[in-house]
This record gives sequence, structure tokens and C-alpha cells, in this order.
Amino acid sequence: MDKLTKASGPVMEALPVRETIVGEDMKVRRALPNRLRRLVGAWTFLDHYGPVTLAPESKGMRVGPHPHTGLQTVSWLYAGEVLHRDSLGFKQMIRPGQLNLMTAGNGISHSEETPCPHTPDIHGLQFWIALPETRRHREPGFDHYPQLPVMERDGMKLTLVIGEGLGERSPARVYSSLTGFDVELGDCGTHTLPLHPAFEHALLVIDGELSVEGIAMEMTALCYLGDGRERITLANGKPARAFLFGGAPFGEEVLLWWNFAARHTAEMAAARADWEAHAARFGEVRGYDGPRLTAPELGTRLKTR
Repeated sequence: MDKLTKASGPVMEALPVRETIVGEDMKVRRALPNRLRRLVGAWTFLDHYGPVTLAPESKGMRVGPHPHTGLQTVSWLYAGEVLHRDSLGFKQMIRPGQLNLMTAGNGISHSEETPCPHTPDIHGLQFWIALPETRRHREPGFDHYPQLPVMERDGMKLTLVIGEGLGERSPARVYSSLTGFDVELGDCGTHTLPLHPAFEHALLVIDGELSVEGIAMEMTALCYLGDGRERITLANGKPARAFLFGGAPFGEEVLLWWNFAARHTAEMAAARADWEAHAARFGEVRGYDGPRLTAPELGTRLKTR
């Protein structure tokens, strides 16, 4: 179970990511939570999957119905399609350049899968954002955003996926001060990216080779930058891509276990019991042609999602 780790001024930490399996057989690189740092702002979870080329008959990603509490899920694709279904009755395909944002609140369940037919490749990110105390018991919701703010700055194409930055604000509905930028570096050279000094930030290399403040970064590590920075310098010798995210230090203790974000172990136990009992708070996901996930015993070391 994961607790708050506070920011500590400008730093440069390369936090190793670990490989795990999500759903039936989708290999992912998990950057958060990390044993060295549990939160970046309100961001508490990050999986990077792909790029993978799927055979025409491949089922690709298949994550059966499962519950969430106390958080928002952020789905962002670079290639392929993912079909979302949830217990509110939403059925939504997401494609590259679009955002799916699900707010769990007091409880929701959903499934994720590669549709059939599908394009050959799949590549994307899955984030979780912890909800603050004043919002974590709210009613659940789901939003799809087909268009997001896109900016050109110093040889970079920047898509503001969520939150605020560079004088712009994403239309995505969030409940804490945060930022999330998809950063495309098509031009080779050195680039300066302004930052909000009150936010702590982290950067994940998605594709290519990239240095941050003169230090080479690879896809095998999450670059944690701390807070108090007004800008960072990025450099690339060929086209590259990264995701920059962060926010105001969260200031609340968060426990994360399986698919639940809470404040007390008793809440985890209650959520697990409700899921296994098919309680009304989580509803039912309809249309997914497979079993729903079974909650592990509380306290076991486990794979999330």
C-alpha cells in the first residue's frame, strides 16, 4: 500500500520502471507507483504499453470488468484503438489524439479491449489521478474529449492532454492543480520548455533518444524533476517523443491497493467486499465477452488493473 512522497525542490532522479502483465497478456512498463516515489502531484499510477504489432487474429488488449474508487483514469493512445465500456452504460472507442477520462468517485467498474477488427499497432499510456478528499466520494462519471489544445513551441509540438500549462487549459474535468503534456520533438536540437514552478514534474520518454538538462534518458526510467523549476532543457539528435506530467504536491496521504485509492485500510476491505458481492456501488459492465476480474485477498502483493 502506497503513501505520499513529498517533493523536495529541483532534482534529477531516474526512477527505474518495471515490467508486468495487464489483462490476459498485455506487457506494460509500470513507472508509477515506484518504490522510490509514489506520487507526482496527484498522479499516482502510470503504465506505458507497446508499441506492439498485432496479428489480424490477435485479441490485443483485454482487461475484463474491474472496479475503481477514489481516482480518475486517463487513457492516451499513440497508435491503435481501445474500446471502453463501463457500469454507467458508456461505450466509447478511443483513438490517438483523443482522451478518455473516467472518474471513479465512490465506485465504478469498466473494461478495456482492443476492438475487432483493429489496426495493426497498439501503443499508449494509462494514468491514474488521485481524487482529493473533497471529491473522492462523489458520483462516478465518464468523459471523452476528441479535441485538445495543441501548441508549437521552440521546435516542439505540445498537446495539452489534461490540466493547465503555457497559458492554456485542457477541457478535461479535473479536481486538483495539475498538468499533462504530450511532447513531440520533430526538430533535432535543443529545446526549452517552460514549467510551473509551484508544480512538481516528471517526464517519461515514449520514443527515440532524449536528454533532459544534459542527462540522457531512456524508456527504462521515469525522470523525476522535483518542483521549483521554471523551465527544462530537452535535446534530441533525431525525432523523439515524451510525456511530461505533474502538479501541485498533493498534500494528502493516499493508499493504493489493486484498483482502489483510499485513505484507510478499512475502506480497501469494504471496497473489495462490495466488488466480490456484486454490490450496487460498482454496477455491471455489459457487452464484454469475458469474465470480470476477481479481487485478490487484501494485503497480497499483486498486479494492478
